[in-house]
Amino acid sequence: MSAVSTVFQQLRQHGKKALMPFLTAGDPNLEFTEEVIQLLSEEGCALLELGFPYSDPIADGPVIQASYTRALRSGVKVDAVFDTVARVVPKVATPIVGMVSYAIVLRRGLQRFVEAARSSGLAGLIVPDLPVEESSELRAVCDEADLDLIQLITPTTPRPRAIEIAQKSRGFIYYVSVAGITGERSELPATVVENVAWLRQQTDLPICVGFGVSRPEHARMVAQVADGVIVGSAFVRRISEAATRPKEEVLRELQQFARSLLSALDTAPQSLSQRD
Repeated sequence: MSAVSTVFQQLRQHGKKALMPFLTAGDPNLEFTEEVIQLLSEEGCALLELGFPYSDPIADGPVIQASYTRALRSGVKVDAVFDTVARVVPKVATPIVGMVSYAIVLRRGLQRFVEAARSSGLAGLIVPDLPVEESSELRAVCDEADLDLIQLITPTTPRPRAIEIAQKSRGFIYYVSVAGITGERSELPATVVENVAWLRQQTDLPICVGFGVSRPEHARMVAQVADGVIVGSAFVRRISEAATRPKEEVLRELQQFARSLLSALDTAPQSLSQRD
């Protein structure tokens, strides 16, 4: 059983839901990223998603795009991200999955990239610009390395295709709550609960909801049906202030924000959350 699957099995046994913050590697520098990973792991985040900075993201909103730009301008390279993961993984109990554009994987070569990811200690990969129809080669390489290849389903994904994606995903399914790009929203569409409840009936894989999830009330709403929430821009926006505010102040704010989300997940109604 993979590290990601083990986490969800333990969460289900204890009736808990996963909080998965997204962080951009190297924003504002890799030392700070390492520090934030350790902080959020100690706070009880079940998983962490670490984004490889990329100059041309297709699904990320302005907050995460700006974080990529800052990281790239500071000289962050793919190998340095792997080195950071390798340093921090032995210090934390939280599995880390990498979010990476397929262009980066392809440029290095599938086998080499996956071997480096596995050697660094990454537990899985999310490749948002790789359609399921074109994912068989990378999936085979990941399977061979026992690395979870996590696939995305959106509100506009036709249901037969959603079932196909669920069948080919490993670790968990990343359900995108809104059509469009990442970013904080004041409200999530009510249909997210209905859509995830339907998906719940199609698969035993854990389902985590991301895109737009940025407030404790969002986490509480989504946790009715999902196994976890992925929160990106709300964390990245706070981290962006590290360049202009005292580091300890930013870390304290991240800690408090994580605690508010974890508390919301712990108090969410769970009547729809487990597949009978």
